[in-house]
Amino acid sequence: MFGESSRCRNLESMLQDIQAEPCKLSLERLSDITDNFSDEREIGRGGFGVVYKGVLENGDVVAVKKLVSMPGVNDVQFENEVYHLMMLKHKNIVRFLGYCFETRHVCILHNGRYCFAEMPEKLLCLEYLPNGSLDRLISDESHGLDWCKRYEIIRGICSGLHYLHEESQTNTPIIHLDLKPGNILLTNEMAPKIADFGLSRLLGEQQSRTYATNMGGSFGYMAPEYLHKGVITKKSDIFSLGVIEIITGRRDTPDSTGLSMPDFIENVRIFCPRALNMLWTCGVIPPHPVADAG
Repeated sequence: MFGESSRCRNLESMLQDIQAEPCKLSLERLSDITDNFSDEREIGRGGFGVVYKGVLENGDVVAVKKLVSMPGVNDVQFENEVYHLMMLKHKNIVRFLGYCFETRHVCILHNGRYCFAEMPEKLLCLEYLPNGSLDRLISDESHGLDWCKRYEIIRGICSGLHYLHEESQTNTPIIHLDLKPGNILLTNEMAPKIADFGLSRLLGEQQSRTYATNMGGSFGYMAPEYLHKGVITKKSDIFSLGVIEIITGRRDTPDSTGLSMPDFIENVRIFCPRALNMLWTCGVIPPHPVADAG
């Protein structure tokens, strides 16, 4: 799929050089730094795989995403994610360090007899972001996400999204298609980085839209025209960005259980004046009198 770069160095030196190119990594190496993918090293789990903490010899930490090992399953998503991550370099996009695509021969019991089978192993190595994903923070007041910090997070996500749509090395828009709090990771300084490009799509030159036959994503964050008609445009990501609960601080979304559309609108109506007042206090936008909503 991808050739091993002659410039590929060990992970320790790659982490110190932000200009280092992602490269092919061995399964043995990734297994070693994750303690053979032990449960104790697990830091995240989703429908397509598990993420482990990888500890290097010098103490540096990376994230290793191990996809479901089933022949033919998620091959397209894996190749898609590697292809796009190889070309993305932006402060608000998760940094990609390398990939692994190897086939193991394992002895398994099948129909009452043992036989050898090929087991593909697909892994991604990414920078480790200690604050995890945005979804566990936006509704937890104990983490102190005041409106100034929320604004900086929103601005960072917008910057990363603008890069994908307008400025990436592909010279054509990359549509993420799964923008949600769980796919936005946070640095020590709470700067956001967009992650998980398994569903992303690349528009062709002079192409403003494309169509999907099999829709994938997270219900509640999928634009209606994509969900119901398979239409993919830049607006698909803009819709997802608008649904993210940074403003209200709540996990509920329209169409989700327990929150009607009128209730959602009322929730935004209550919280937005508070958000604007805080942004004015921070000096982000010029003052303008708005009555406090309680």
